[in-house]
Amino acid sequence: MRTFSLLKGLPIFELKTGAKIGEVNDLCVSSKGMVKGLLVKKGLILKKTLFLDVQKVSSFGFDGVMIEDRAVMEPLQVSDNYTIENRERLLGRMMMTTEGERLGFLEDVYFLEEVGTIIGYEISDGFFSDIMEGKRVIRAEQPPAIGKDAIIINVK
Repeated sequence: MRTFSLLKGLPIFELKTGAKIGEVNDLCVSSKGMVKGLLVKKGLILKKTLFLDVQKVSSFGFDGVMIEDRAVMEPLQVSDNYTIENRERLLGRMMMTTEGERLGFLEDVYFLEEVGTIIGYEISDGFFSDIMEGKRVIRAEQPPAIGKDAIIINVK
């Protein structure tokens, strides 16, 4: 299990050559709440964003992400997917239960790297509440409903 905040900024290495391909910049999340892939920043001056399907990652380590071959990287295409921090941003979006209870704002996601399933959400009620009470982690057993105003999850 991994959080997006721990994954962001990790270098991506090609196993064949040991070359650094780029760094993890964001997660691509489907409208059904599944991690589809990683958005990878490549280049020093002229940065380019590429897409890496989560199924094509050889391994997720604590210090880097390993892929077999740089050929698995694809050009980024505009789609109906969401990201955590960039386009169609999920970070900071209101989280609500199916019963209509406000949970707070999305701060991070917990997901299983091998399959791309989001299993938990880190929720914040704001800066002062986080200092006094800390952030909460809400586990979800079913995919969320992601809308433009809120993310709805079934909490049991």
